[in-house]
Amino acid sequence: MSTSGVSGAAAGPPLDEPLPDVAPRLRELRRSRRLTLEAAAVRAGLSAAHLSRLETGHRQPSLPMLLALARIYGTTVSDLLGEMPPERDPIVRGARAEPVEADGWIYRQAGNPGRAMQPLRVTVEHGAQGNLVRVHPGEEWLYVLGGNLRLTLGDGVHLLEPGDSAHFDSLVPHRIAATERAGVDLLFVHTLLQSPAGELCLGSPGVHRR
Repeated sequence: MSTSGVSGAAAGPPLDEPLPDVAPRLRELRRSRRLTLEAAAVRAGLSAAHLSRLETGHRQPSLPMLLALARIYGTTVSDLLGEMPPERDPIVRGARAEPVEADGWIYRQAGNPGRAMQPLRVTVEHGAQGNLVRVHPGEEWLYVLGGNLRLTLGDGVHLLEPGDSAHFDSLVPHRIAATERAGVDLLFVHTLLQSPAGELCLGSPGVHRR
C-alpha cells in the first residue's frame, strides 16, 4: 500500500556496509529494463543521487520505496529481497511475521513471497500518512479488523468499521487514515502487474505511489 513522492517515505538510515542482496539486485533490475539512473529515479519519485545510494548500499530502502521500485521494474518486493524459496509452504505462521515499520504504518507479511497477490497485515497509526494520495496500477482489497478507517477514493470519502471491507482499482487516487488515536488494524491485499504496464505509475509528481 501500492506504494513516490516516495520522497515522503522513510529514507532509511545510512549503512556502514553495503547490503549484500538488495543493492546489487536494484542495479541489475534497472539495467535489465534499460533505464538510466535518472529515468528510474524520476519514476520512483527519488533523486538520482538517492537511487544511486540505494544501488550502492549506502542507504537502506524503506518498504514503501521497495514497493515503488518493484512496480517500476515489474517485479515483487520479495524478488528484490531475494526471498525466493525453492518450495512455497502454503501455511504462513503469524508468529514468524516480523513487523516492519515505515512512516507510522506497521507491516506484517501474511502471504508467501514471489506471488502476484501480496497480502499484508497493516497497522495504521493515527495521523500517519493520512495526507498522502496514492495512484498506481493494480487492485487493492482491505478488511478492517479493528478501529475505524477513513478511505478516500477519488472525490468520495468512506468511513469503515470493523468487519467492513473495500475492493477498488488502485489507479483511482486514494488515501487511507485512522480516524481515532488508537489507530486501525487491517488485512490488506494488493496486486503487482507483472508486465511493462507495471512501469506506468500515473499522477502528478507530488503523488505518493506505494
